[in-house]
Amino acid sequence: MKKFVFILLPLIIFTFQQPTSAEKMESKELKAAVIIDDFGGGTGGVREFLEGDIPITAAVMPFTEHTKEHAKWAHKYGIEVMIHLSMEPKRGKRSWLGPRPITNDLSPAEVRRIVEDAIKDVPYAVGINNHMGSLAVENEQIVRAIVEVAKERRLFIIDSATSPNTKFPKIAEELGVPILKRDMFLDDISSSAHVRNQMIRLAKITEIKGTGIAIGHVGITGKVCSIGVFQAIDEFNKRNIKIVPASKLFSDKVSEKYFIPFKKGSK
Repeated sequence: MKKFVFILLPLIIFTFQQPTSAEKMESKELKAAVIIDDFGGGTGGVREFLEGDIPITAAVMPFTEHTKEHAKWAHKYGIEVMIHLSMEPKRGKRSWLGPRPITNDLSPAEVRRIVEDAIKDVPYAVGINNHMGSLAVENEQIVRAIVEVAKERRLFIIDSATSPNTKFPKIAEELGVPILKRDMFLDDISSSAHVRNQMIRLAKITEIKGTGIAIGHVGITGKVCSIGVFQAIDEFNKRNIKIVPASKLFSDKVSEKYFIPFKKGSK
């Protein structure tokens, strides 16, 4: 009997010392980024997003009337800024692209020049994502030119995933540029209830993966999008999911090696 007790006792102690799987999940920090595209272009929802209390990431279109205004406004309120780089789609109106889009008829040198000028035009930008681009993102020469500039300027990339054949992941990995991919769109249907439901989906994805990325828009659907996003925040709080700037989704090791993540009040 004594021998049995001596064998059992260490097992009991060991069991009590081990955290349960639930405790392990609770200790893991869950983070999601809500990237809002089309700043610099549309005006609907701009004030709501920039002056709200959610740390969205503002993707600002270069070369527009409101480019600098919106980028500076975002920075003033502690919102991380990205360049929303316009790229040629397979379908859609030419007018949707805005000024100086990246199209398949451009040479790599011309693409580089547009990206470099966009970086100058969007103050405080720390990353790039693509506006439309379902055709251009499949062009290896074009994507390589973009990623090369991103590497030189130490910008991360968020692939908006507008095509399953995007070349961004392959080339970014080859050149050692930090990249993440969008998980979902929020306002593909213009309804605040739909946006709220998409935000709940984002929360579920984040619980599974540890991180999640959703993209919404200012402009035509901007106010509807902002309402749905704000309505979902209580659910994120209940699930202990933090909404963070997109740069915070990269590992600390990547951040330290490659770029300085955005900090509120930085210049």
